[in-house]
Amino acid sequence: MIGTWWRRKRDRDALRERAIPDDLWLETLGDFPFLKYRPLPDLLKLRELATLFLARKEFATAGGLELTDRIALAVAAQACVPVLHLGLDWYDGFVGIVLHPDEVVAQREWTDDDGIVHTGEEVLAGEAMPGGPVMLSWSDVQAAGETASTGYNVVIHEFVHVLDMRDGPADGVPPLATAARRQRWIDVMSRSHAEFCKQLQAGRDTLLDPYAANGLEEFFPVCAEAFFVAPSALQGEHREVYELLREFFHQDPIRLAR
Repeated sequence: MIGTWWRRKRDRDALRERAIPDDLWLETLGDFPFLKYRPLPDLLKLRELATLFLARKEFATAGGLELTDRIALAVAAQACVPVLHLGLDWYDGFVGIVLHPDEVVAQREWTDDDGIVHTGEEVLAGEAMPGGPVMLSWSDVQAAGETASTGYNVVIHEFVHVLDMRDGPADGVPPLATAARRQRWIDVMSRSHAEFCKQLQAGRDTLLDPYAANGLEEFFPVCAEAFFVAPSALQGEHREVYELLREFFHQDPIRLAR
């Protein structure tokens, strides 16, 4: 009880003492138009969540990038979109966010089906690790307004991984209230993922990045990106997935964009 009271007090203090300036907030909405296609109560809530996000999380930079209020808010505002009606507590499992100027090259090691160990490099625009931190490429974050029509958003992608990992390793299934809802989620996502892979194999153009074929743990966040920034296109290709995400996030981006 004391912990709950203390957190509420801390949040009230943050909202009062660390309020986002009007001009900075309006500039952010202008940079990322997909943020503002929602009713005023939702916009006010998004601004409040972004304020609390900035108060609770710790930002760091690498590669010579200088952290500014505009950069931090660009991340916070986009990161809060998935939890707008879930609550910021869904992000309690981590604190750190690391921003690089551009994509980074990571060394990887994996074992194939025959037990042979391989090593190689992977170019990353973002990465969410269990317990944090979340790594992001600022160039990709900054371009989110321009890339929205393609269904791409690195911030939403990585923070949906955070939601997925709230109940363990990323498996493409977020915490759900009942076993029945979990099974329905798995059925819909597995069926849609299989169909998506068939489309890729047939050489068809798809809204979703081919990276989504790597398993449900990537299919979920790639679909979530499109759900929030290109909802009509996602519904056109994966109607069942759109409905599943609408129920989970308690948001209907298509209706809001009308």
